[in-house]
Amino acid sequence: MRLLVTRPAGDAQRTAAALCARGHEVRIAPLLRIEATPGADLGSPPWQALLMTSANAARAIAVHPKLAELRSLPALAVGRRTAEAARAAGFADVISADGSAGDLARLAARRFGAAAPLLYLAGSDRARDLGADLAPHGIAVRTVEIYRAHAAEEFPAEIVAALRASDIDGVLHFSRRSCEIFVQCAERAGVVAAALRPIQFCISAQAAEPLARAGAGKIRIAVQPEEDALVALIEAA
Repeated sequence: MRLLVTRPAGDAQRTAAALCARGHEVRIAPLLRIEATPGADLGSPPWQALLMTSANAARAIAVHPKLAELRSLPALAVGRRTAEAARAAGFADVISADGSAGDLARLAARRFGAAAPLLYLAGSDRARDLGADLAPHGIAVRTVEIYRAHAAEEFPAEIVAALRASDIDGVLHFSRRSCEIFVQCAERAGVVAAALRPIQFCISAQAAEPLARAGAGKIRIAVQPEEDALVALIEAA
């Protein structure tokens, strides 16, 4: 298939390489640019554990001046890729929820009590409030914005041309915000119908909602919010 990957540049390159190895033709149009916040105020320990809902959080804490103080803590990750990034940052005790942010909250509720807060390393845009999820369990959460995701203003010219020419068969979406930006960029370029014509492969139903509202008729949802499940959708298409 002729595919468009919309995730941030580093991850997009890795995803594109995996798809090319499977015989697909891949274009990249990063709709988000990730910027770490190295001076983020983490607050005062002790912490019971760290929560991460994105590999971007692990990469951002890897350049934080207080990383050494945190590495001995358990790190709970939303999925396998985030867990891998946490281990690469130097965390040894890493557990993956292998699911969504809701699954991560349930994992934390099973493992921890009210002894000390959990430190949630978050992005500037969050689809879920882990603090609210864990409050009924008596578990306090300090949410710290450790990275920001900056939106693209427009599609690259070659992507606009490819959409107009129907040279893209499928688009991969990895977050709700990137789906929102995809629709906004399509509107600015005057290619909404063309942008929504390909199959929209989405990491979750929540992520896909902006595409459905915009009128996308061919939406496919991964059975798990993981890259491997998204790629499996493509193989089945």
